[in-house]
Formats: sequence, structure tokens, C-alpha cells
Amino acid sequence: MTLLVTGGAGFVMSVLGRHWLEAVADARLVVLTDSPPDSAAQRYFAPYRDRLSVVVADVTRPESWRAPVARHDVTHIVHGATLTPLSRGTAAEARREPEAENPARILDVNLMGTVAVLEWARSVPNLERFLYVSSGAVYKHHGPDRPGEPLPEDGYLMPRRLYGISKLASELITERYGDLFGLPTASVRPSSVYGPMDRVTASRNFRHVPNRIAHMALDGVKRVRVNTLDAVGDYIHVEDVASAMVSLLRAPRLRYSVYNVACGSTATIGDMVGWAAEKVPGFGAEIVPAEQADILQDPSLNDGMWGAYDIARIVSEIGWRPRPMRAAFHAYMDWIVAERCAGPRQEQR
Repeated sequence: MTLLVTGGAGFVMSVLGRHWLEAVADARLVVLTDSPPDSAAQRYFAPYRDRLSVVVADVTRPESWRAPVARHDVTHIVHGATLTPLSRGTAAEARREPEAENPARILDVNLMGTVAVLEWARSVPNLERFLYVSSGAVYKHHGPDRPGEPLPEDGYLMPRRLYGISKLASELITERYGDLFGLPTASVRPSSVYGPMDRVTASRNFRHVPNRIAHMALDGVKRVRVNTLDAVGDYIHVEDVASAMVSLLRAPRLRYSVYNVACGSTATIGDMVGWAAEKVPGFGAEIVPAEQADILQDPSLNDGMWGAYDIARIVSEIGWRPRPMRAAFHAYMDWIVAERCAGPRQEQR
């Protein structure tokens, strides 16, 4: 089996690619990326170099990648190439609107890049699954109707930013291509992802709260400055996301067109500070005015896309479950320590 991953040298997609190589004996991986893998990606894939092929090309220019990709007997496709134009969570960064810097390019990559890959997928003779990587950014800021329940896949869709708009449009296009041409398509909506290989790249300059708290604690910061301890998120470790996607890729059939991939519950900033302190005694948080905060979050955003996501659909269909967040967060801190001991830093901070 051969998996093509677009955007496969980035954050989530690189972890997915490695998990595929680890989970499927003798499987191969083809990475389509817009720039050569950086040193972090090269080191990450080093144990599996003999089963990895890299094609450097712009996903929106299919004439540049169709021929080299077609040389491989692709059986599975995960389309994850995307631009993620998000501010990074401090008062100064919140004033910046990254979507305004190049909106046409965001839509070109996130929307027409999807169309280009789907058009090519129509020509793949032995395609077993096409998985589109969407995002919880497609959801409303509030919901569901009964407070306290996790957010289901059906309904509550109202993206307000170009990123979420392009993701929802691509989901619908993927589903329609599946109906029109008999392609085995599905989409996944990860919640807030953190973990190994989360680093600054040309297409993504954003780190979720768990990443920042873990690094600050391990860097020796005694007090992380926050505007609140009560803000929440459904944070999921990237390796759990990768495990879910590989299971969906290998399932003989899928009942639904879209699946939430999430922890299924929320954690607060205070929870994560406490978990970090279990690894680094003495670490804590200081509540400061918003303009002084290292981490700026709105505690009123606690449902809809910001709250817990319903994962009953994927759990019941393929039996996947994420680790409890405390265990996953500690595993991430252990990974950071191991990487620092092993040699050059794998993550840009």
C-alpha cells in the first residue's frame, strides 16, 4: 500500500506519514510538499527513508506534480496541504489579521488545491480511500442547543474566517466528487492539535496553548503570564490524530462523510499549568492584564468550536479512542525532553 500525503512535511501530516509507515508493514509514503523537508522533517523520517518518496511542487499547479506522483502505485490519499493564517495568542499578535496579508493565496491553496488533488484522484485506478483534512474552524462559535453536550458533526456550521470557509467548502467539494465519480471519500475535523513536529513553517505560524505551556515549563519559566486560568479547549495530541486517520484509511468502508477527531472533553489553562507542574515542580501561572499576557484567551468562548467535540461517531465505527489529555500532555513533555537530549532542536519556538 502507498499513501500520498499532501503537505506531508508539515506538522500534523508529517506525524500521520510516520504513523502510517510504523503501522503498516512494507507500506510506502509519498509526500507532496511545496518546499524541501526541513531538518526537523528529515530527522523525523530518517528511520523510514527507504520507504519514503518526496515530491516538491505547488499543489495548485498539478502539472508540476502529476507525473512524478503517478510513478508510485498510490492506493490511499490524505489531502492536508493548507495555509493556516492564525494569530498566535498574545495581545500584540491578536491585533494582527494574517488573513488580510494574502487572502487570494489562502483560497487558492485551501480550495483550488483540494480540487486539483481530487481531479487527479479520479485517475487513480486502485484508490481505496481519499481523506480530506478539515478543521473544527468550520463550526459556529456557540452550540450545541443543549448546553454541556459535545458538539456533533451535523449542524452548527458557520465559519467566519477564510480558513474555516475554505475548509467547509473543501469538505463539500470532496463529498460531491465522491458522489459524482464513485470515489471513497471522507473528511476529518480535528479539534486543537498539539504535539511533536509542531513548529513554525511557511504555511503555519501558530502554536496551541498546550505547546506553549509545555515549552515554557521546560525552559525554566517559573510563572507563565495569563489573563485567565479558566479558558478551555478540546486539545488533542497529534499522534492520537494520526492514529485515528490511519484507522479511517484502513477501514473497509465508512458510514459517514465527516468525522470529528478530538479528545471529546475540554481542559482549562489551569489544568495544563497543573499538569506541567507535575513534571516541573515550582512551575505556575500568574494572572495579569491582557496586554501583559504571554497567553491571551477568552474564557467566554467555551462551547461551539471552542468547546468539547462529540467523538461518538468515530469511536463507535472504528473503535478509536484518544488518550486522556493529562497522559497525552505528559507524553508530549517527555518527547520534548528526549528531543533536546538527542541533539539539535527539532522544533522552532
